[in-house]
Amino acid sequence: MYYRSVKALEGVSLEVGEGEFVTLVGPNGAGKTTLLRCIDGILRPRLGVVLIDGRSVTAMDKLELARIVGYVPQEARPSLPFTVADVVMMGRRPYVGWRVSKGDLEAVKRAMDVVGITHLAGRYFDELSAGERQKVMIAKALAQEPDVLLLDEPTSNLDIKHQLEMLTLIRRLAKEKGLTVVAAMHDLNLAYRFSDKVVMLSRGRIYAAGRPEDVLTPENIRRVYGVKVEVLRSPCPHIALMGVEEG
Repeated sequence: MYYRSVKALEGVSLEVGEGEFVTLVGPNGAGKTTLLRCIDGILRPRLGVVLIDGRSVTAMDKLELARIVGYVPQEARPSLPFTVADVVMMGRRPYVGWRVSKGDLEAVKRAMDVVGITHLAGRYFDELSAGERQKVMIAKALAQEPDVLLLDEPTSNLDIKHQLEMLTLIRRLAKEKGLTVVAAMHDLNLAYRFSDKVVMLSRGRIYAAGRPEDVLTPENIRRVYGVKVEVLRSPCPHIALMGVEEG
C-alpha cells in the first residue's frame, strides 16, 4: 500500500475471527491507520485483497459495505451544527429510504443507550467535550449495526475511567454479539488488558502477532519502539503494567 511514492504497508497478512478483539500497535507511521482504512475500503491496496466472509471489500458498493463495517476515525467533526441524535442517525444512512423508520429510531436509541449518551441527544455536537464527541462517533458506528467495528485510537480523548468503561463495553459487545473489533492504539497497557490478539506493526510490516503476553514483551517493544521497558505482571489475568526503564 502506497501514499503516492511512500510505501505505507507491505506484506501484511492478517486474519480476524468473529467476536475477536484485535489491537494494532506500533509507533507513529507504522501503518495502523492505513490498515484500518484498507479494511474499510477507503484506501485500495495496489496488491492484495481485503476479504470479509470471503468477499472482497472492493467488490462491494459503499452502502453494502457500510452495513457490514463501522469505522470510527481518530478525529471526526461534522461541518454543520448537528445535534447528537442527528450525528448518531447518520449511522443509519445505509438503511434509510425515503423517510426514517421506527426501526431506525430504535437502532439510534439503542446505540446511544449502550454508549451512555442518551442524555446528550439534544445537545449540539460541536458543544461537546472531546471525550463526549468520541462516544458519539462510536454510537454512530454502532447504529450501523455492523459485523466489523474499526476503531482508530478510540480512547485518545477519554480520561482513564472512561477509557476502561468504553473498552469494557466494546469487548463485551464483541463477545455477546459476535462483533469483530479491530482497534489501533498507542496505549500498550490497554492493548494488553483488552485484546484477544495484538498485531505489532513496524515500518509497514507485521513485526509480531499473537496473544498480548507473547507480543508485548520487553524485547519486542525495545526493537520496535526503541525504548527499554519492564513488564510487571499482575495477579489478575490479562493485566500488566509497562514502565519505561531509565538509562
